[in-house]
Amino acid sequence: MNLLDTYTQVCGESAIDHLKQLAAPLKGMKVVHINSTAVGGGVAEILTKFVPLMRELGIDACWEVIRGDEYFFEGTKKMHNALQGKSVEISDDWWQHYEQVNAQNAEEYRPLLESAPFVFIHDPQPAALIKYFPQRQGKWVWRCHINASRPYRPVWRTLKPFLVPYNASIFSLATFARDLPHREYIVPPSIDPLSDKNIELDPAEIESVCQEFSIDLQRPLLVQISRFDRFKDPVGVIQAYRLATKFIPTLQLVLAGGSATDDPEGKLVLEEVKAAADGDKDIHVLSLPSDAHRTINALQRAADIIIQKSTKEGFGLTVTEGMWKGKPVIGGNTGGICLQVINYHTGFLVNTPEGTALRIRYLLKQTDQLQAMGKKAKEFVRENFLMTRQLREYLTLMVGLVDNAKGRIEL
Repeated sequence: MNLLDTYTQVCGESAIDHLKQLAAPLKGMKVVHINSTAVGGGVAEILTKFVPLMRELGIDACWEVIRGDEYFFEGTKKMHNALQGKSVEISDDWWQHYEQVNAQNAEEYRPLLESAPFVFIHDPQPAALIKYFPQRQGKWVWRCHINASRPYRPVWRTLKPFLVPYNASIFSLATFARDLPHREYIVPPSIDPLSDKNIELDPAEIESVCQEFSIDLQRPLLVQISRFDRFKDPVGVIQAYRLATKFIPTLQLVLAGGSATDDPEGKLVLEEVKAAADGDKDIHVLSLPSDAHRTINALQRAADIIIQKSTKEGFGLTVTEGMWKGKPVIGGNTGGICLQVINYHTGFLVNTPEGTALRIRYLLKQTDQLQAMGKKAKEFVRENFLMTRQLREYLTLMVGLVDNAKGRIEL
């Protein structure tokens, strides 16, 4: 059974037939995806299955990862934070280094990128590549996975000239889109329901994972899965947990995640989180390897409530994953979390540790509501945030760019 057949069982035949119709005009075309890390973070997880699905549809898709040194990735982390609104100073020397690293990668990938009909550049790290392909033959699309709704202006002004030459840009939400002189598309991300992180698990496996980390399945459990990043506010989650334990003393908290290869701040934030936990035996701070997908799956399925108390967020795929497990989500009132978490239906949006604690108390005291909201959450993901929907929208924009369609696309 191929990948498309297995997706049919989850998404239905009509969804797969639609993909085949859209892919027909694109068969045999070379499509290149480029980002900055092969492991860690939502972009890498999406591309892991996105590219094989494109291939099964007859598209010659591939995925490449740019190389850079520590200085490069320290600066791109600052750039990432600046695009999310943080006031960050980036030196002229670093911007020169940024161009040099992209120029070096451009030479490595020149034969591939010069003639590819489609090139998707993910996020700002490799955005400058286009500068070194003045004779490019295909369509280049910049895919921004970041909440760039209110970027720090000096950094945005320096980055923007690299983005202007693209044929199109993709943003996760309309509010994230920036003023660029080309077509802009709104395509929310998605999860792969058949990945190790999202497939159904045997109860015995869930129990085994919880035993490994000394988690008591008979007591209420909060779980936040995310990189150790200040914008994910793990310290704020600990504050909310401590407030909630005044009413629910048996509460447990798991903060689990790892770091991406392009995020040098992860280790520092992890140490801050451990210090905030202050030896509390019911706070489990887990630094997991990048391939611990089944472990993450088990932790989410063991949870009573999924937390994602981000203060800034691009989309928040960990929210989607938690909802897919039939769990209500208490999430930060920001970015793509707002597109997924609907108050009193799929979870609650919050702004403070106090508000988070209040919603934790409500859900754990209203178990019927907790279960009903979890069911609604899973169906909401099935209808809106599975990978087949995202792939359909990518194929649609590709057909539109090939045909220079202004509105209607005829298949």
